[in-house]
Amino acid sequence: MRALAMHGTASVLPDLPGQNDTLLPTDKSSLSGWRAALQEFAARESGQLIVASWRGGALIDDAVTNALGYWRMAPAAGSSIVKTMLRTRIAGEKEAGRTVTADEIRASATARPVELAGNWLSAAMLAELEAATPADVAPLRQVAVGAGEGKLPGSALWLRAEPGEDAAMAQAMAADIHAWAMTCAAG
Repeated sequence: MRALAMHGTASVLPDLPGQNDTLLPTDKSSLSGWRAALQEFAARESGQLIVASWRGGALIDDAVTNALGYWRMAPAAGSSIVKTMLRTRIAGEKEAGRTVTADEIRASATARPVELAGNWLSAAMLAELEAATPADVAPLRQVAVGAGEGKLPGSALWLRAEPGEDAAMAQAMAADIHAWAMTCAAG
């Protein structure tokens, strides 16, 4: 967002229910609730919107129906995201000397929320995630991490074991989002 500001492009990151400073507990979140919150947010916005989403954000970004355009970084299907979270949980359990399967974790979610990737998820959220795929939106610019056409240099921060940042990648994303916003605004 700071890098976008350096390009003169304003940005906002809405707090979705169960995230950041919202009062809803994480285990009460749902994709449908997030979609409704995005729709409500977009309805209050009077400016020209370009929706930028990363990975799983592409599962709900189409809730903003008044956007001039959409920009997606490495969009992923919900089932892929859930598989990654389950694998991470299984590996963590193994390190702690416990054995658990993905099916056992899913089954336990029916009785109580389960922790995956540091978030408490309900069975309903898991089901919504596993069924979700990025919707077709237009106009769309889709980019990936790497080298070449349609890719931005950097590293897949979401695959790191520890949080981190990549300033050069942030600058490249901001420049690409800004250029896409200008293209969309020009019509």
